[in-house]
Amino acid sequence: MKVILTEDVKGTGKKGEVVVVKDGHGRNFLIPRGLALPATEGNVKRFENIVRSIQNKRGRDIKVAGELKEKLEEISLTIKKKAGVDGKLFGSVTHMDIVEAIKNVTGAEVDKKNVRLEEPIKMTGAYTVEIHLEQNVNATIKIDVEQEAG
Repeated sequence: MKVILTEDVKGTGKKGEVVVVKDGHGRNFLIPRGLALPATEGNVKRFENIVRSIQNKRGRDIKVAGELKEKLEEISLTIKKKAGVDGKLFGSVTHMDIVEAIKNVTGAEVDKKNVRLEEPIKMTGAYTVEIHLEQNVNATIKIDVEQEAG
């Protein structure tokens, strides 16, 4: 029996592949669990269209991420936090602080999980932080942490 895999199946194949499996395995396991579709002519064409649209969307997402990367690398963010006399912060600069500063300056939405801090920022000064935007698209932004007046 020929089937189109809709998910990766260990020992059988990867998502999108057309594979030949035993009739019982396809009919009793793969198809009822939604792991595969029968490889009819209509299903093959429909699945090819789905894959093509996913690739087109992926291309658009990478293009938008590239544009955002250029925008982010041009700016320098300033984050003000309360600090002691020696420049040591009361607390630290968090992922959310960086995301909010990016949103205030550029208006762009960045997920806090995509902010890559090597270690927490606990002192005033200049830092560089990497932001993961898409697969193989990372932006490096400059952040100045200053002492809050008051």
